[in-house]
Amino acid sequence: MTDSSVYVPPKVWKWKAGGEGRFANINRPISGATHDKELPVGKHPLQLYSLATPNGVKVTILLEELLALGKQGAEYDAHLINIMEGDQFGSGFVAVNPNSKIPALVDRGASPPTRVFESGAILVYLAEKFDAFLPRAPSARAECMSWLFWQIGSAPYVGGGFGHFYAYAPVKIEYCIDRFTMEAKRLLDVLDRTLAGRRYLCGDEYTIADMANVAWYGSLVLDNLYEAQEFLDVASYTHVVRWATEIRARPAVQRGRRVNRTWGPEEERLPERHDASDFEAKRG
Repeated sequence: MTDSSVYVPPKVWKWKAGGEGRFANINRPISGATHDKELPVGKHPLQLYSLATPNGVKVTILLEELLALGKQGAEYDAHLINIMEGDQFGSGFVAVNPNSKIPALVDRGASPPTRVFESGAILVYLAEKFDAFLPRAPSARAECMSWLFWQIGSAPYVGGGFGHFYAYAPVKIEYCIDRFTMEAKRLLDVLDRTLAGRRYLCGDEYTIADMANVAWYGSLVLDNLYEAQEFLDVASYTHVVRWATEIRARPAVQRGRRVNRTWGPEEERLPERHDASDFEAKRG
């Protein structure tokens, strides 16, 4: 590979198909379907198409929390979208999410049937639909939405920036790693300072803001995401660790993190979920 220090960008960038890096086979500078493939449809009104990445588990955690509250209308089918095999570029998935990213939701119980894409939009849609985990009072709602969108805005720095250059790039580039490490640690510090005086991000109330943030930052401090726990010194963010550990102990969160998971210990995997009984059936 050419030394990055002498790289001179061309006047017009041209895509080099089949480039280097872990995700080179699925990254491309254009949108749209690459093949015809209809999406499966299960028995419930809510149809989720996803994978248990940090963005994917946000939604399954919320759905399991809604069911734990007794919201039976939140029953759902969770279909696996294998992004490494290009399922997100099938014609059916692109029709639901033209951006070809997981997760994507279709509410077939709505009139007309409603598609929702982008994890934050799905969280808000479901929280409003079932009147749960999103405060009603204007001030509290604004705080929740602020932390939700803070996470959405920070994810590219943590995943596409730090995670990519530290863990996935074919060469280690000091400038890139330093730049995104500084930002990842700054974001962890924002959370840590906030959680020093609050049980949850919005105070005493557990909300979709916690679900969205714990999916990413909980993975950083508890799961060794990108194998970077020591590098980022995550143990020093004690309030983030306390918050993430408490949320991870919730049974609904534990169930939600298993849905659409195809890696890790066998008992933690549930590639597809079509009924609440699937969790026990998988354990059996």
